[in-house]
Amino acid sequence: MLNQPTLVDQFGRTVDYIRLSITDRCDFRCVYCMSEDMTFLPRDEVLSLEECARLIKIFVHLGVSKVRITGGEPLVRKNALWLFEEVGKLDGLNELVLTTNGSQLEKQAAALKSAGVKRINISIDSLQAERFKKITRTGDLNKVLTGLQASIDAGFDGIKINTVLMRGSNDDEAADLVQFAIDQKIDISFIEEMPLGEVDHTRESTFVSNADTLKLLQSKYSLLPSTETTGGPARYWRVANTKTKVGFISPHSHNFCESCNRVRITCKGELYLCLGQEDKIDLMPLLREFPDDDAPIITAILNSMRIKPKGHDFDLRRAQPAVIRFMSHTGG
Repeated sequence: MLNQPTLVDQFGRTVDYIRLSITDRCDFRCVYCMSEDMTFLPRDEVLSLEECARLIKIFVHLGVSKVRITGGEPLVRKNALWLFEEVGKLDGLNELVLTTNGSQLEKQAAALKSAGVKRINISIDSLQAERFKKITRTGDLNKVLTGLQASIDAGFDGIKINTVLMRGSNDDEAADLVQFAIDQKIDISFIEEMPLGEVDHTRESTFVSNADTLKLLQSKYSLLPSTETTGGPARYWRVANTKTKVGFISPHSHNFCESCNRVRITCKGELYLCLGQEDKIDLMPLLREFPDDDAPIITAILNSMRIKPKGHDFDLRRAQPAVIRFMSHTGG
């Protein structure tokens, strides 16, 4: 095991955080994330769970200390718990975290906690059942809230709600969602809608700036600026006299690239160096060509640091999305 990180990009930023998608499949069809009629990858074009575990072990060997498992919806992947159990015991890994839509948590929360998952992010874009169903197209709010309670009962180190506000859809619920988080003694982050993939609306028409959301919330709550971080791009404010932090992930109104410490791996084994750019390295062919030799994969990962871009530049006025691939492909 190396004693210090070796993943440093051409701009001097240390990469110590990976986000790995283990499936592009999901039991929801959120309107900002994917189209209603999605075509998913054939099974043989998706990393096996053993390949996922191998990649994570390699990255941890290279100094990565935080791993987030994402999808699609990662918990719809058969035997996903095995991966969490395999990775959760790795020396050098400080944080194993999960992003989920919450639909499977009622049954799996306790086992995930036992496997070593430290923190969990649950996507909840509305507290109104009919509206939630409209945004997710297939989701059941009650099932998600039951899963949230199961997670609270399981005792994770941290639980956070992720919310994407869309103008004319759910932007009137910002304060209600914060109050819900306060009542549950958990955190919440607002994520600006990202122009990834072709969807059924224009992003400019539904975009809600986090600056506007912050201003609204400051009129209702005493928000104290915080230097706290969970290692990702969110900037946090603490709600006075509560246990709740409110985070803002703002790829449009605040470009957070100067401190980027992460890369993303798709379920196809594509190593994307930036969420908003197409620079990538294909790791799956190397995994399968060299099943017993990690050296070529390590070399490819080290070399990828040379092409990690300085940042992204999202422009909502473009007729086409900034990136054609869906968020569900890259990993949420």
